[in-house]
Amino acid sequence: MSLAKLKAIAALPKAYSKLRFLIVDDFESFRMSVRQMIRAFGAEHIDVISNGKDAVQKCTYERYDIILCDFNMGSGQNGQQVLEELRFTKRLKHTSLFILITAETSKDIVVGAKEYQPDGYIAKPITKAVLQKRMDNLILQREALLPINKELDLENHPKAITLCTQEIQKGSRYQSWCYKTLAHLYYLTGDYSHSQKIYHDVLNKREIAWARLGLGKVQMGQQQFVEAIEQFKTVISDNPDYLEAYDYLASAYEKLGKRKYAQNTLQDAVAISPRAIPRQQQLGLLCHANQDIESEINAYRATVKHGNNSVHDSAENYLNLGRGLSDASEGDQSEKATDLANEAIDILEKATRKYDNKEVKANACLIEARVHIGQNNELASKAAFAKAESLIDASSINAKTGIELAKTLYRLGETERAEKVLHQLAQRFEGDPKTINRIEELLDEPVSLRQKFKARELNKKGITLFEEGQLEKAIETFKSALKETPKHPALNLNLVQVALKFMEKQGTAKVNRPFLESILDHVKHIPSQHRQYKRFVTLSKKVSLL
Repeated sequence: MSLAKLKAIAALPKAYSKLRFLIVDDFESFRMSVRQMIRAFGAEHIDVISNGKDAVQKCTYERYDIILCDFNMGSGQNGQQVLEELRFTKRLKHTSLFILITAETSKDIVVGAKEYQPDGYIAKPITKAVLQKRMDNLILQREALLPINKELDLENHPKAITLCTQEIQKGSRYQSWCYKTLAHLYYLTGDYSHSQKIYHDVLNKREIAWARLGLGKVQMGQQQFVEAIEQFKTVISDNPDYLEAYDYLASAYEKLGKRKYAQNTLQDAVAISPRAIPRQQQLGLLCHANQDIESEINAYRATVKHGNNSVHDSAENYLNLGRGLSDASEGDQSEKATDLANEAIDILEKATRKYDNKEVKANACLIEARVHIGQNNELASKAAFAKAESLIDASSINAKTGIELAKTLYRLGETERAEKVLHQLAQRFEGDPKTINRIEELLDEPVSLRQKFKARELNKKGITLFEEGQLEKAIETFKSALKETPKHPALNLNLVQVALKFMEKQGTAKVNRPFLESILDHVKHIPSQHRQYKRFVTLSKKVSLL
């Protein structure tokens, strides 16, 4: 053992005496036992708390160097949720240590807890010798790396880079931590070349998961998505429980437009660790985009189930589940669909009880109105819609609630009013691409999920027939698709474009101008902000010249 380490060990009692400790456990006997052990190590400043909520509150006003927290604390927040909230709200500093204590052994709990990267993980029952060994090692590391972590807390990245480099040059026993931190700092500052070099140097010596993952992240930053995918797949192949790699792999697939691959990747991750709410939320969004309604519902059910007491709990989790259940039950009176509709009503009622918020109540009532109309209960639908209207101020309605209102108006057959709402939103939020995209999606397909499925399949078939030169069959196929979604801009314009091509090829007026003008009339409802608007203007001019 080196002389420097011997000196550091000898100074441990003094180090303990300077540190502030917080012990979190719902059993008083355990709190007192751990307190006595730590006091015997030399600690003097020790606070104890019996639940997670109070622990988070305590950390808001007090600064602790070391937090020892039990995982399972009854009906309130568990230890993972405490750690998650402290990291999310940045109340846990880099200079602090969070040690998770648990008697849990199930894989999903253990892997899920470790995903939030506690500084230590100690299994119950705890002996004084085991606790001291783990604490001594963590405190020695904390003391050695304290200058770097102070700069990280200040977000002084250049200074932290300098200190990491100096620590490496000293031949520190914490070189691996320093290399990992240094590479990540270069990545954060956009210096991809230096970051990449460190990851390559580490991997040339031996295969390490964090270095392989980091290399993939750098390649993502350089827009090298195909190469990044291979890095993340290698990490997962060698370390199936390295959940961060699944998130980045899904993100890379999304960048390449491979949303189904992204969905499958996140489904693999939540099968390992179902309690990560942000991942379940992202999975729900992907499933919705992929029109996988059953998987969407399962993802949002998980956000509601595991979101209780989490910092990521939100009304939107409940509303998204209600939306999915509404879509799945619409126009279907089977026993299964009725059960889904009832589940939707129940979850929406829970949202309004839990979140005493006008906007949440308005959105819940709008979704409920769609659930009832989907089950042919017109009276209940009108009642829910009337309640929603009483909560909405049309002059100041936000984008999210406005789109929810338009969607419900479409379902209630009030097409003109729905289009008016969307036009007003398009003008007010023309500088917001996400809102404009959502408005376009609704203008394009203000119909049920089943009709969307059928129309999209027919649209694909029509495009294929057009590319094969089978123009008459393509025209008939687009006409069939428009029976499902009569006002879909792209579909209507596809039909006009194919008809014009057919006329040009045949040299005949077999497809006449009045017919084409009637098709273009179906597109007049789109605002100038719509992505199909320029195409609509161009084709309208061509038809006017016939």
